[in-house]
Amino acid sequence: MATYQTYTAIGQREDLSNVIYDISPTDTPIMSSIGKSKATAVYHEWQTDSLAAATTNNAAVEGDDATDATMSPTTRLGNYTQIVQKTVKISGTLDAVDKAGRKSEKAYQLAKASAEIKRDIETIISANQGRSAGNSSTARKLGSLLSWITTNSSVGTSGADPTTIGVSTRTDGTARSFTETILKDVIQQVYSSGGNPKILMVGAYQKQAVSAFAGIAAQRYMAPSNEPTTIIGAADVYMSDFGTVSVVPNRFMRTRDALVLDPEYAALAYLRPFATNELAKTGDSEKTQILAELTLEVRNEAAHGIAADLAVA
Repeated sequence: MATYQTYTAIGQREDLSNVIYDISPTDTPIMSSIGKSKATAVYHEWQTDSLAAATTNNAAVEGDDATDATMSPTTRLGNYTQIVQKTVKISGTLDAVDKAGRKSEKAYQLAKASAEIKRDIETIISANQGRSAGNSSTARKLGSLLSWITTNSSVGTSGADPTTIGVSTRTDGTARSFTETILKDVIQQVYSSGGNPKILMVGAYQKQAVSAFAGIAAQRYMAPSNEPTTIIGAADVYMSDFGTVSVVPNRFMRTRDALVLDPEYAALAYLRPFATNELAKTGDSEKTQILAELTLEVRNEAAHGIAADLAVA
């Protein structure tokens, strides 16, 4: 008599795990580092100022009348808000059927959309994007960090800083290897401009380049004889002549750039904070929109620096 096997049996239940595995990165280090502010118009503005250059000529003759002071106005700057959004549309049937890995399809898709928007914002503010006013058929766009940083920079051959701050994009030049000399130069520029560099934001390749600076990769942690020895092959903190700088990897920024940032002098200004809006029901489905409107407030671009045109191979 033949053995009855699973190959011919009918009615076997599916074995589908009740867990959904997703390793898509959701960390947004620039967003998490800088501040938050409030915008009240689609063109958000702020002011910067600076002190007069220090001089040795500040000397007055005894008994002389007071001299007229030289006054200078503040500088008015601004950036346009950008609307970021995603819409989820779920049929009534899909939300009702029994599903593996999630109880509510709508809740699951909204959570995904929210994480995706945050990834988009991180990409936008670190991209090479100038601000744009937009019109009735073209979306407004904010000016990214790369369009603002002009005072403190190191660029490759034929590379150039934006010609109009916040409006123009960078001109990419010939790529060169990221060296400690380049990093020291940018950090010194930031310090000389009055900034206090605190974060070095880099892509994965440049993070490894920093870890390969002389004297880092060769170090070892000498553990007791009964424990394994650890090879120190990474640099997460860089001790510069002008302060301690945290080396932070960023999955969403351009790999050819390294940003030296002082997070105190940058913020995301929200005209409309993140909101979930139920849209009009027009059939057997539910439409939900997640939306925010925001811009990048670069409070003083001289507090930041960029090493541009870095090779990735």
